[in-house]
Amino acid sequence: MSILDKRGSGVLMHISSLPGKTGIGTLGKQAYNFVDLLYDANQTYWQILPVGPTGYGDSPYQSYSTYAGNPYFIDFEILEKEGFLKKSDYEDLQWSETQRYVDYGLVYVNRGKVFKIIYENFKKNIPVDFNSFCIENEKWLNDYALFMAVKDAHQGAAFSTWEDDVRLRKPKALEKWSESEKEKIEYYKMLQYFFFKQWRELKEYANKKGINIIGDIPIYVSADSADLWTNPKQFYVDKDIKPIDVAGCPPDAFTADGQLWGNPVYNWEYHKKTKYEWWKNRIGHCFKIYDVIRIDHFRGFDEFYCIPFGSENAKKGEWRKGPGLDLFKALKNEFGELPIIAEDLGFLTDSVRKLLRDVGYPGMKVLQFAFNPEEESDYIPHTYIKNTIVYTGTHDNDTILGWDKSATPTEVEYAKEYLRAKDAEELRQNMMIQALSCVSNTCVLCMQDLIGLDSSARMNSPSTVGLNWKWRALEEEITEKQFEFIKYYSKLYGRNKDNLEIKKKN
Repeated sequence: MSILDKRGSGVLMHISSLPGKTGIGTLGKQAYNFVDLLYDANQTYWQILPVGPTGYGDSPYQSYSTYAGNPYFIDFEILEKEGFLKKSDYEDLQWSETQRYVDYGLVYVNRGKVFKIIYENFKKNIPVDFNSFCIENEKWLNDYALFMAVKDAHQGAAFSTWEDDVRLRKPKALEKWSESEKEKIEYYKMLQYFFFKQWRELKEYANKKGINIIGDIPIYVSADSADLWTNPKQFYVDKDIKPIDVAGCPPDAFTADGQLWGNPVYNWEYHKKTKYEWWKNRIGHCFKIYDVIRIDHFRGFDEFYCIPFGSENAKKGEWRKGPGLDLFKALKNEFGELPIIAEDLGFLTDSVRKLLRDVGYPGMKVLQFAFNPEEESDYIPHTYIKNTIVYTGTHDNDTILGWDKSATPTEVEYAKEYLRAKDAEELRQNMMIQALSCVSNTCVLCMQDLIGLDSSARMNSPSTVGLNWKWRALEEEITEKQFEFIKYYSKLYGRNKDNLEIKKKN
């Protein structure tokens, strides 16, 4: 029996959005405080976004590696206590103009300065378990560290622009670069060592308190990633590792040009020949760091949309068959039953619905999609089944208070009637109560909605670049007061532990 078969609830809040004084959320005391608040509110889940290192656009869904962790999340106070830093090394640096938003430019520059200090101290006192960490993770760590070192030597340029010999991984070139960038390679391994050490300790702390981490994995890898550079045969690319087709979505009512994501698509015939070894390795790694995983764009396993590389938009493309049930049978044979959430949002065909039924994973229900009075909706709560995960909105949606302003007047009017809400504040509360009370086994609320924030706290607006992934909570917003709501109503509707008495919320 999967944990997702039990009735439970939790909160969506990415690591980067935690409060703190070094420009971005980290794996330090604020993360532990968040776990404590979830525990005190008798919650079951903490859902986060992908934790991989981010590149251009700062999106966690476009990472340099599907295995590596984001060095930005390394906590300096922990390293200070361990002797790798002094407070004066980082406390006077400017991290942002406001604690409310991440300034990724400043984070990149100033964290780089601090990382160099950490590395100098690291070389003087290498931890006794560093070598064993490197051996344990050598299947991906060596290639990732070399990839990042060579990227640095090319001033951060995408690997598609590198010299042919190293871009195509000629043995002599790899040997030459491995020697010339030996210290930089160790530097990147060090960052991964500290990330995973801090991550492991935080996850163990959360699990001891009964909090399960829901991780998020993109279906695709970035076009500029160690994954593509190292494993080009897994992808639909030419002999120069240039994508032939890239991923996206066709035009619809919301986007006239469609969505051009630009990720290389998979060579599923090759994956099948190798008995899905690449996917087994990836999923196995994910379950070492998460308790539950959400797979983004699940419909891509049934059919995936391909756009010719170099296209200006997604208008010209075609649907192709994915691996379907065959992949998930291979994963089940390897790992047994897995607690996986399928992101099945958007237009679904009968074959996608069948695949979801066949694999048995719970799909997602988003209340903000429910209230179009002109058409029947699978997202309206009275149509739900137990084997689903309900959200009021995800990281790609507006906050509830923002939705009250950005949705059409007819949608808002219908929502208020359905949810018995007179105004925007009642809509915010009643939408969350509806999610917690519905039949879905699992309910996840966004931290922005628990705090009560408007569109300025939106995490991502799809198909836009420059303003996303920046929102952070302030320290005074992550307190028991914000968790009283979910504590009370999750108990009232049977979503949390039985030893808590129902008390009237303030």
